[in-house]
Amino acid sequence: MPIAQLLRAEERLLDRVAQVRGAADPATNRAIARFSSAGEYGRIWFALAGVGLLVDRRHRKDWWRAVGNVLSAYGLGLVLKNMVRRQRPIAADGPALVSTPTQLSFPSSHATTSFAAAAAFRPLVGGQLGAGASSAVTAVAAGMTASRVYLGVHYPSDVVAGAVLGTVVGRRGPFRR
Repeated sequence: MPIAQLLRAEERLLDRVAQVRGAADPATNRAIARFSSAGEYGRIWFALAGVGLLVDRRHRKDWWRAVGNVLSAYGLGLVLKNMVRRQRPIAADGPALVSTPTQLSFPSSHATTSFAAAAAFRPLVGGQLGAGASSAVTAVAAGMTASRVYLGVHYPSDVVAGAVLGTVVGRRGPFRR
């Protein structure tokens, strides 16, 4: 698919998302915005890592390696964001529901840190709490990523690129076992 077609398809999807957002209960939109704000600078993921470091003493080195991979993914994402310099979408229904630190959108830092954390933390969480908790980490990462498109601050390709980047660096980053 040529880039121009992809961009038009993304714009149509964002217009549809804006319609859904406009029809939603304001309390729902506020809840999604609050949830999404927990992902700013990877805060939710570093909090999870802090808990892991405190309670899973046996795997403390593994937690530190995982944190290193999430930080590496975040840093690489920022480098790419500043190289690509793609501007955030302009919502059809007015301003986005959340503010952002910059007007640059590709790749999504929320998606990058979320999927890096999912890839790096899943084995550790699963080892302590089981497969259900491990799956929950990925579900939260997916929800965090989707929230950015819902809130009108990212194109779908921004979050897909961030998810791919985060997954690769989270699994295979510089801090491996």
